[in-house]
Amino acid sequence: MSLRFPVEPMKAAMGSLPPATEDEQWAYEIKWDGFRTLAFVADAGTRWQSSSGADVTTKYPELSEFAGAVNAGAAIIDGELVVLDADGRPSFELMQRHETQVAFYAFDVLQIAGTDTIALPYEQRRELLVALIEPGANWLVPAHRVGDGAALLAASAERGLEGVMAKRLGSMYQPGKRSPSWRKVKNRLQVEVTICGFNAGTGTRATTFGALLVGVPQPDGTIAFAGGVGTGFTQARLESLLSLMRPLITSDCPFPRVPPRSQTGDATWVHPQLRAQVEITEFTNDGHVRHASFVDLV
Repeated sequence: MSLRFPVEPMKAAMGSLPPATEDEQWAYEIKWDGFRTLAFVADAGTRWQSSSGADVTTKYPELSEFAGAVNAGAAIIDGELVVLDADGRPSFELMQRHETQVAFYAFDVLQIAGTDTIALPYEQRRELLVALIEPGANWLVPAHRVGDGAALLAASAERGLEGVMAKRLGSMYQPGKRSPSWRKVKNRLQVEVTICGFNAGTGTRATTFGALLVGVPQPDGTIAFAGGVGTGFTQARLESLLSLMRPLITSDCPFPRVPPRSQTGDATWVHPQLRAQVEITEFTNDGHVRHASFVDLV
């Protein structure tokens, strides 16, 4: 195999930390919250590819000198484009806005000087990657560690980071595959929200609902719209929640301003009497829950 632009990147499975008995068989990296991006270095220039295969080179002029930091005439490198907030934490929202310069955090190498490296074990690819890239203002190879994943996950939570990536030692890079050899282990926050409505479901949820529409009480007594919660439900829970919400249905929106339909779908509003515990990765700058999953009523 000889990889060429575009390449479908290897994907990770969602999961938990490996058991303690296997801990030393895994390497751990910080999970950076940004845009997955591949760098194709050749002829003293770099072509940048999004995870969907699009050429995004012109979007990031701040990375135009990256090829000069690569100790090879050609290479294919996998990583994440991130933007850090004022506290030095990656911010997905700031990345989307691209109001400040991005940084490329490289975590794997697929090819060097025309020779594919994907069949090499993870730890050998990491050694090659560290030797390949000279750190710069807008790029680096973040550190990793072998074993002690629980400590790194705890440290990432303390710093308000998204979580860690667990990667099995000896594993190959499998383009386009979602492999259990890579695990996304996310930190999750539990928060209380007020159930303010729901939207229509489809498929197996056609008789229940698609997502809860939730809010967060404000000091002035109003409720601020906080987005939707569409995961974490069993069929029994969907049915029981719907039976609790039906008597509370109202034509009045519980929020001071009706959220746009793009955020609520075909909303059915309810009197805000039910509260729920949900797990989220964070609140966005707009105050919406991100990656929310239902836990229980409170």
